Amino acid sequence: MSNLPFARHRRLRTSNQLRDLVRETKLHTEDLIYPIFVLEQPGQKNEVASMPGVYQVSLDFLLDEVKEVVNLGIRSIILFGVPEEKDDVGSEAYNDEGVVQKATRIVKEQYPDLVVVADTCLCQYTSHGHCGVIKDQFVDNDETLPLLVETAVSQAKAGADVIAPSNMMDGFVIEIRKGLDQAGFENIPIMSYAVKYASAFYGPFRDAAHSTPQFGDRKTYQMDPANRLEAHREAESDVEQGADFLIVKPALSYLDIMRELKDRYNQPIVAYNVSGEYSLIKAAAQNGWVDEREIVLEKVTSMKRAGADLIITYFAKDIAKWIKE
Repeated sequence: MSNLPFARHRRLRTSNQLRDLVRETKLHTEDLIYPIFVLEQPGQKNEVASMPGVYQVSLDFLLDEVKEVVNLGIRSIILFGVPEEKDDVGSEAYNDEGVVQKATRIVKEQYPDLVVVADTCLCQYTSHGHCGVIKDQFVDNDETLPLLVETAVSQAKAGADVIAPSNMMDGFVIEIRKGLDQAGFENIPIMSYAVKYASAFYGPFRDAAHSTPQFGDRKTYQMDPANRLEAHREAESDVEQGADFLIVKPALSYLDIMRELKDRYNQPIVAYNVSGEYSLIKAAAQNGWVDEREIVLEKVTSMKRAGADLIITYFAKDIAKWIKE
């Protein structure tokens, strides 16, 4: 054995108590935002086939779902609407009696202290499944912006605490900010999907939200997964335009981007642990190939370690239970 001195790093790993004492990254239920898919048709609670344990719930069952979330100590939800009617311009998204608006009023009346985040997009409301107005088989950026503003204002009027625009149109943050301010909602923050990649991990979500594009794809407005500097340009624009939070979506394949944004900006960073990441683990766990609890906690801890202040995750209820154990 060498006489040279060496560090005994293992001293701090010798027991659960010591490991807990020196753990650098810790999860809290306050970090979690739980997504809920809301249907207009009454009497519905439909499990999403590709997302075991995740349900589309109708407005009359919504409070049952929310009560469970609140009882687990989760303080934030994000609402996604699944409307009965769709058209070319997604008019149900900005209908004051639309499904998200109704859901928001129901939740806020019963649970006024729960933070309700409203997803602000058109894709699940359009007959073609794209996130904006179509002109010559192409999403028209500037024609779409006024509709997004209408949607955000309508959601704020319904009681949404946070507006989360996910459409990736250029200028969406500044236009929504101006629209909210002019409507008297200057204190409503914008949680921007600032860095949203055109990812293969979104498939199960499109089952849940009924938002699959009917032609083409979303690569003309969502980002190329190969690009890093583009993420900085997108985030910088959103910060300059008034974004209050910055979302990175998906989370797991873009931890490097998350870390860089955290180091560069003062806005809270939000990781979106997306549907494909959820479904892969669920499928593996159901086959006995992985320990679901251990792999989920490791995964979301990696997101916090990479710089996430908040995590949107379909595992939120499970994580909250595991944290309490």
